[in-house]
Amino acid sequence: MADKDADLDPALVARVASICLALPETHEQDAWIGVRWRIRQRTFAHLAHVDPSGGSVFGLAARLGTPADVITFRSAGAELDALVHSGLPFYKPDWSPSVVGMVVDARTDWEEVTELLTDSYCLMAPKKLARLVQPPS
Repeated sequence: MADKDADLDPALVARVASICLALPETHEQDAWIGVRWRIRQRTFAHLAHVDPSGGSVFGLAARLGTPADVITFRSAGAELDALVHSGLPFYKPDWSPSVVGMVVDARTDWEEVTELLTDSYCLMAPKKLARLVQPPS
């Protein structure tokens, strides 16, 4: 992890990585902020520590008053609508119609995160790879 990600807890990165890297042909990559997981050249999950006072688009999108860890992922259809309208810990970044953000904290439901990241992967992966993925139990 690069110095720019010093505020991102390595245990949190490892927890998200364990979900993402279990999916076919996924790789981890340092991003301009935080860490992202990709299927080929498509990002399906992005974890970052954001500080709204820092002025980054990523941090401002969360519309939080204090620094926080956030993960962004892809969603579609009724699930996207439900997440966008449910309020925190979810929020809607402006840069893509299919991206949803989620604040990650002590109350995070990791079964839900697994399901959301798996769904995100299936939206971004080639159909052949998406068919290999079993929904989380």
